[in-house]
Amino acid sequence: MYYVVKFFVRLYFRIMYNVHAEGRENIPKGKPVIYASNHRSYADPPLVGSFAKGRLCFMAKEELFKNPVFAWLIRSLGAFPVARGKGDTGTIDKAVENLKSRSMMIFPEGTRSKDGKVHRGHSGAALIAVRANVPIIPVGVCYGEKLKFRTKLRVVYGKPIDPAEYCTISDEPNPRELVKLKNKYMADIKYIVEGEPEESKENENE
Repeated sequence: MYYVVKFFVRLYFRIMYNVHAEGRENIPKGKPVIYASNHRSYADPPLVGSFAKGRLCFMAKEELFKNPVFAWLIRSLGAFPVARGKGDTGTIDKAVENLKSRSMMIFPEGTRSKDGKVHRGHSGAALIAVRANVPIIPVGVCYGEKLKFRTKLRVVYGKPIDPAEYCTISDEPNPRELVKLKNKYMADIKYIVEGEPEESKENENE
């Protein structure tokens, strides 16, 4: 059922938009990963998920499950509801358990970006990656100001980030190390979406 839904969702996006999936060769084969993506619209979860490799699951705020049709769609693609701001440690445990057999998608900004830019992220993906000892794939959903019919749209999968290079693998990782890992994947996502910072370009020209 999962792959049938995935096929038709991908077909839908190819019809509706001018979609190009890039960097899929960066995704390790046969190994669960965490896809950490920027977040611009409600279309992001099925969009990123339908072009990702393998079977995956993802956290989604519980409000998204109020619409029965949309709830069915995202459940079919592996979503499970999360109550934001309640500090539910059981959600982390469930995520780690899921990563034993499938990949996971996380939107570390926590909410949709209204201006298209990548904003400050959270360390949840870092915590889950360290506890599960799985790589993080930074993902960028890139398009113009608005998503409309036949919009040119790129879904870019970046190079995997090994959490062991930033944190000691543990069930209770060091918070400072988690911040370093979080800063790394947020910087990679920002680079994919927005390109090289202007100050870096200016320094190169000096």
